[in-house]
Amino acid sequence: MKTNLISREGYLKLQQELDYLWRIRRPEITQKVSWAASLGDRSENADYQYNKKQLRETDRRIRFLRKRLEVLRPVDYAAEQEGKIFFGAWVDIENDDAEQRHFRIVGPDEIYGRRDYISIDSPMARALLKKQVDDEVLVTTPTGKKRWYINQIRYQLSEPTSE
Repeated sequence: MKTNLISREGYLKLQQELDYLWRIRRPEITQKVSWAASLGDRSENADYQYNKKQLRETDRRIRFLRKRLEVLRPVDYAAEQEGKIFFGAWVDIENDDAEQRHFRIVGPDEIYGRRDYISIDSPMARALLKKQVDDEVLVTTPTGKKRWYINQIRYQLSEPTSE
């Protein structure tokens, strides 16, 4: 089951995507479908079939975003988090092989397309929660357990919104 937490920035991005799909993308596709339909025989009309498919995919994404945005809980930075790893933290870690990683712990809805974000639901994030700089954690991976050392923790303060 996916966690319903999301960063404020991630929530705003999903809202912007929904707004774009509903106000701009969907009307454009609907107009193309109407135009293609006016040409006559729809069974062999590639423009009509392609744009109908685009409309279905857009509508599916709109439905998904509307439902998901209803249950998501945006999480803002709180001063009490300082010094420990919680949701939204940027973390620098290193293992015994001197392999280093730098990432931010976010909700599962925000990790796509970002190599520097990991889900709060991941084994790595779960192992790191509530830890501090210089702590070590054991993370179970498909290849066995790995020891990681925490080098740095920081938080990105959310920008105030004008809404």
